[in-house]
Amino acid sequence: MASRKGRDVEIADGVRGYLAVPASGSGPGVVVIQEWWGLVDHIRDVCDRLAREGFAALAPDLYRGEAAREPGQAQRLMMDLDVPRAAADLAGAVSFLLGHDAVEGARVGCIGFCMGGQLALYAGAGNRRIGAVVDCYGIHPNVAPDFESMQAAVLGVFAENDSFVPPAAVRELERKLAAAGVRAHCKTYVGVDHAFLNDSRPDVYDAATAREAWNDILSFLRAELG
Repeated sequence: MASRKGRDVEIADGVRGYLAVPASGSGPGVVVIQEWWGLVDHIRDVCDRLAREGFAALAPDLYRGEAAREPGQAQRLMMDLDVPRAAADLAGAVSFLLGHDAVEGARVGCIGFCMGGQLALYAGAGNRRIGAVVDCYGIHPNVAPDFESMQAAVLGVFAENDSFVPPAAVRELERKLAAAGVRAHCKTYVGVDHAFLNDSRPDVYDAATAREAWNDILSFLRAELG
């Protein structure tokens, strides 16, 4: 594994995270939200990747130091998540980024994966300082975003063979976003499964489709954040 480009930071009292900044010293800010596993190496790698692409990326540790190694533990951590506290932690991460010297612009982006994808929608719906949301196959039964006040544009990244987020769920999300007047585009990638972007999971990772999706994600963030 390549050496880390970022560092651990204290976002607020009791909340830590991982911050990676571009080699240029500054760029648009992006909050990165963990999968149900927690703030694991894969999420740090996502921050590093975004930093290499010119973004200042911050992943808050929503589990406050806990992480899962197997699906049963991950499901327990996800279901035990205090959603209002997580929302406050995400708002704190937005404030941290916007107050950081490495961040340009008045609004930040937000990208999340699995559980984090749904939390990215939730954060974007409740915080006008978030200007762009990327929902990567988001799911969480206890998180229901209210899109009526949402100012952020949304990119949805979904998988054709995803049993957690089937086509009907994607269509329902599209319907809700359209009804609220949110600028949104949801794309379903053919022949792949849930978590196909996670290169630490060879059982589902698809390198070619992941490259395509990452190009779409980076183009979207650059267009929306400048």
